[in-house]
Amino acid sequence: MGADMLLVLCLALAAAAAAAGQRPSAVSVGALFTYESTIGRAAQLAIELAVDDVNADATVLAGTNLNLITQDTNCSGFLGTIEALELMEKNVVAVIGPQSSGIGHVISHVVNELHVPLLSFAATDPTLSASEYPYFLRSTISDYFQMHAVASIIDYYQWKEVTAIFVDDDYGRGGVSVLGDALAAKRARISYKAAIPPNSNTDVVSDVLFRANMMESRVFVVHVNPDTGMELFSTANKLRMMASGYVWIVTDWLAAVLDSSRSSDRNAMNYIQGIIVLRQHTPDSVARSKFISKWNNMARNRSIDSALNSYGFYAYDSVWTVARAIDRFLDSGQQINFSADPMLHDSNGSTLRLSTLKIFDGGEQLLQQLLLTNITGLTGQVRFDSDRNLVQPAYDILNVGGSGSRLIGYWSNYSGLSVASPEILYQKPPNRSTSAQRLYSVIWPGDTTTKPRGWVFPNNGKPLRVGVPNKPSFKELVSGGKGPDNASGYSIDIFNAAIKLLPYPVPCQFIAIGDGINNPNYDDIINRISTNSLDAAVGDFAIVRNRTKIAEFTQPYIEAGLVIVAPARRANSSAWAFLKPFTVEMWCVTGALFIFVGVVVWILEHRTNEEFRGSPRQQVLTIFWFSFSTMFFAHRQNTVSALGRFVLIIWLFVVLIINSSYTASLTSILTVQQLATGITGLDNLVASALPIGYQAGKFVRNYLIDELNIPESRLVPLSTVQEYADALNRGPKNGGVAAIVDEMPCVEIFLSSHCKFRIVGQEFTKEGWGLYVYYPLTHHIYVHIPFCGPLIKERSKHAHFIFLCITGISERFSPCCGLIDRHPPTL
Repeated sequence: MGADMLLVLCLALAAAAAAAGQRPSAVSVGALFTYESTIGRAAQLAIELAVDDVNADATVLAGTNLNLITQDTNCSGFLGTIEALELMEKNVVAVIGPQSSGIGHVISHVVNELHVPLLSFAATDPTLSASEYPYFLRSTISDYFQMHAVASIIDYYQWKEVTAIFVDDDYGRGGVSVLGDALAAKRARISYKAAIPPNSNTDVVSDVLFRANMMESRVFVVHVNPDTGMELFSTANKLRMMASGYVWIVTDWLAAVLDSSRSSDRNAMNYIQGIIVLRQHTPDSVARSKFISKWNNMARNRSIDSALNSYGFYAYDSVWTVARAIDRFLDSGQQINFSADPMLHDSNGSTLRLSTLKIFDGGEQLLQQLLLTNITGLTGQVRFDSDRNLVQPAYDILNVGGSGSRLIGYWSNYSGLSVASPEILYQKPPNRSTSAQRLYSVIWPGDTTTKPRGWVFPNNGKPLRVGVPNKPSFKELVSGGKGPDNASGYSIDIFNAAIKLLPYPVPCQFIAIGDGINNPNYDDIINRISTNSLDAAVGDFAIVRNRTKIAEFTQPYIEAGLVIVAPARRANSSAWAFLKPFTVEMWCVTGALFIFVGVVVWILEHRTNEEFRGSPRQQVLTIFWFSFSTMFFAHRQNTVSALGRFVLIIWLFVVLIINSSYTASLTSILTVQQLATGITGLDNLVASALPIGYQAGKFVRNYLIDELNIPESRLVPLSTVQEYADALNRGPKNGGVAAIVDEMPCVEIFLSSHCKFRIVGQEFTKEGWGLYVYYPLTHHIYVHIPFCGPLIKERSKHAHFIFLCITGISERFSPCCGLIDRHPPTL
């Protein structure tokens, strides 16, 4: 009896083990997409072909048939959600799809609850993240990478502002948000966002495009749905927005439309000429070619009039990814079981049948198998990184022209823009340097190869509001009067010359800031730009650190470092001025030395040298003649004794020193002015307690207080040239100032009419003057300032300015050379 029971137990255990290790005969996998859509038509045949290939391959899911259950989402978020719930009732272990990012957000909550992995081949919205939706897995390239590719193209052509045209749903908003971040990293920005509501009619699209066309940017990035996007270009063509000067960069939806279109559908090509299109990069391979042939044959047999696009490749690979994951899942001994969700139950009278939704018990294990995928599919390597994105994302960059498009380059997350395929670059070290970024030439809208400028002044725009300081003095530099055009001065001439060099008209309206009696505060003028009260500010604006945080400025067009001006007095000259270099004592000592040396040489020479002999009178005359003639090195007597020559050599060296000292002292007395206050430079000025003048309203005051730690009580604001002169003439003892600190151009204008003062010390800062200009006009004037060289040279002859020779402005422009570097005139 015991033996029989033991045998029965063993047989039962063996049967249980066999049952546990037995594979199911079929496994159900769901697919969600819109049947009648550009992506759906390509994906449907691709998924069916993939299921057939999986079931025909004995090495995958041996003994288990892959059962495909598809549901049509009908391009509707509501209907798509209902279809997804119906699909979950059929106990599928994984879902391929959906193609819509909006539906993906909703369905992800469902699969998270039911532990069913969701593998989407077309939902590219970057906000569909693994951290929020752990059971969502993207088997195509995220728009995160596509928007970085778009930003790289914009940066390559050096555009700084773009207009984003997008569908106002999760897909559109998510992509444009990433685009803004990607552009900001390259110092560009989205200047205007044109949102198109989903399912909008032509009138709404026309209104959105009309408003976008009124803006200054002519670079448009279009991120809409493929099934309605072509209407946008038809409307843009009617608005004449496909002409020369416009730039259109379109995301991969248009490539899907173009690839899916048959020859008979190419009429739309006429109004998309010259645009740049991105398409997911899929490497050429034998398997890819065979799949395209099989897809075309099946489409022809079913009378499908659309063609294959890149989303079909990703849908095909998604099926194989799921199949191999299920195979590994079953090989590990896991079973496919579903259990009721205690949180889902039908309320009294409810017909929603929520209780039919079951939790897949092995969902977590199957998800892990999916994440371990590492296969080579039609789209290349299928492997997920730590963020659950496909590795090695890459795009083809196409230029539409004629009856088709041509490849102008590639973008990859590995090396950026290139004309070599990503497969070649993957074999080399990554190189994202600027010099390595390259694309082939583009034929732009309007059938031109000249790169569009990328922006214009808006059609409904007002004249550029240019603030001009209205000061009581230094009008040679800038003068703002009454009226919109009554502005003059050197800075105004530079600005107007740069504006005229622009290849388009720029209307300007000069606005005088200040009453013309007192200097305006320059920082307040700059702040008006940041508050949009002004578009630009032209004048003697120094480029200093705190101002660069408020507004954009151009290349410096003049050097304007700070210098010190102090009173000077000239010594009175007379007929006896030649005696002033030496004191009376020095003159006496010098004369005594001459006589002493003459006597010493006579004593050493007269016994052996005939030239030092004669009568006593002659010998005395010889002593005086020889000693004083050495002053001019004109002595004719020769010395023959060794001691005499030694003394003479030493004496001639002393005479040389005396002559040099006398000449230098006399020159200084006759030509150099004497400082009245004793200020000799910056250190001396800071250390003293004397009052210091500065030009009111300018940055000098803050510099002296913040950088040099000079008490504010020592500073005296001055506004006019006459106030400068009066304050220096009075001096610190009579309520004036000991010195004035100001910028070099202003000081030179002041000194040109007041010769009693002079610059002391060295220029102790290196600021320059620039034009504070509305962005993006800054870049254009920045580039064109070097071409104002003739004007700068002409004006500098009259104003004695010191100019900065501008070099290295741009790779595309030659530097401005030959600018005059002049010192202050000799006074």
